[in-house]
Amino acid sequence: MAEQNELQKKWAKIVAKSWADEDYKQRLLNDPAAVMKEEGIDMPEGVKFKCVEATEKQAWLVLPPKPGKGCIEAGEERLAAILSSCCYMCS
Repeated sequence: MAEQNELQKKWAKIVAKSWADEDYKQRLLNDPAAVMKEEGIDMPEGVKFKCVEATEKQAWLVLPPKPGKGCIEAGEERLAAILSSCCYMCS
């Protein structure tokens, strides 16, 4: 939980910097993995990241990857617990 809170704080800092600095925002949109790494967020190797900017009239819903075998059979409460422990950094 503490690790997730730290990740959320780092993400909030990235968002604030992107609002204040157009060049920084463009770098985030163009190469999110590099910016995240610069800000101390470990990015998994081999995973491609895409950053999009929401507007007042457009938002994005992110459907996370399907959990491993056995998780779905465990029921909705178990799935909700799994998802609440993940951070997909979307708004």
